[in-house]
Amino acid sequence: MELRPLGATSLSVSPLGLGTVKFGRNVGVKYPQPFDLPSDQEALTLLATAWDLGINLLDTAPAYGVSEERLGRLLQHCRRDWVIVTKVGEEFTDGVSRFDFSAAATRTSVERSLRRLGVEVLDAVLIHSNGDDLAILEQAAVLPTLLDLKQAGLVRAVGMSTKTLMGSVRAVECCDLVMLTYNQHEPSELTAIRAACTANKGILIKKALQSGWFKQTLGRDPLLDTLNFVYSEPGISSVVIGTLNPAHLRANAVEVERVLAVRAKTAPFG
Repeated sequence: MELRPLGATSLSVSPLGLGTVKFGRNVGVKYPQPFDLPSDQEALTLLATAWDLGINLLDTAPAYGVSEERLGRLLQHCRRDWVIVTKVGEEFTDGVSRFDFSAAATRTSVERSLRRLGVEVLDAVLIHSNGDDLAILEQAAVLPTLLDLKQAGLVRAVGMSTKTLMGSVRAVECCDLVMLTYNQHEPSELTAIRAACTANKGILIKKALQSGWFKQTLGRDPLLDTLNFVYSEPGISSVVIGTLNPAHLRANAVEVERVLAVRAKTAPFG
């Protein structure tokens, strides 16, 4: 896969990213089918498959159970030039999400992620929203603290994983990148996507496949239809999709390359 710039950051990412919530958490999730956490060997096989397909973006979070810890351990055996996106603000313990956007919690979370992932600098850190995007960005200490940590060289890029259109638009104004939901059934973030593209901010798409439910709501070729819809917007840096099945990941990558090859003939990225 041809890498794409993550906005104006120094980072370049594959147009398809691998989400790793399923590496560390299988309770309190909204997937169609229950699943067991993968063994270390299964996870390593998936990571190796991702790299072989040209995928360099991994998405994780403290709220994804033991995902960060597992990635830090697994990547010692699968050292590549990964771009790792993690988050702050949400913890998931005893089956319950808890949110803390204070300066102390933000610093503690970043320092812990550095240790867990075994890196000296975090590529990108997103604020994991509780739904009150604007208040978090404008009133909480989390964003100024992340910007301080970026200035200190511990973080390369700062953004937000949003839950509202207004939050996404505001994140475009004050962050390096935004992660937002965009698919045929939830197209309302289009305004924010276009604003981010105009401002040269990184755009990560989550839930493009509706957490696995897309097949039940679309036509004959739901994957192709979905990818054509999402990648029709210029400036999208990467679409993050979670799976534990190497064959599914390979099929997704093939379709992504197919869609992008067609689009490149008429509407180059950017």
